[in-house]
Amino acid sequence: MERMSRFSAVPSGDDTRSSPEDASGPVALARLLQQSAGGDESAFAELYDLTSARVFGLVRRVVRDPAQSEEVAQEVFIDIWRHCTRFDADKGSALAWMLTIAHRKSVDRVRSAEASRGRDETYGHANIDVSHDSTSESVVQRLDAERVHEALSTLTEAQRGALELAYLGGYTHTEVATMLGVPLGTAKTRIRDGLIRLRETLGVTT
Repeated sequence: MERMSRFSAVPSGDDTRSSPEDASGPVALARLLQQSAGGDESAFAELYDLTSARVFGLVRRVVRDPAQSEEVAQEVFIDIWRHCTRFDADKGSALAWMLTIAHRKSVDRVRSAEASRGRDETYGHANIDVSHDSTSESVVQRLDAERVHEALSTLTEAQRGALELAYLGGYTHTEVATMLGVPLGTAKTRIRDGLIRLRETLGVTT
């Protein structure tokens, strides 16, 4: 944790620094990530400076709460530092790999918060008289969320990464292409094919 002390400042959503794409391309970011995997703290500091605004922006979109978003963003970079040896440049861009971690961490935080609220609600309902099963709807919603999560796991890594950025991260197709370091047409194809497979897995016909 001492190694992360220098990375304690999370940028606000109004950060005006240049985006990672303007400051450094996918190849350079991959190089910094690989150097970080070798324990190079200065490389990781540079990587943080180039990507922290983008990571925090994605976390904020999912988590919403500013304070929690800052906490999650820090957890993301701790995870990146600890697991950067797992990055494989042949499977995608460094930024996409980092944003995937950010998205999953954010979703985990939201699910944790929802579960906590669910326990509070269940306790409250258990202690008052109700005319219907007030927990049934939330149970169905959780099951649906689990089905979607399982369905996403059936996609290829490329399809899943593109879909998570486009539909869960809220990025445009052009932004997804830039973050993945692929042509716009390739990004659109991954998103389209991923959606088709996702619909088939979930049994959606319309």
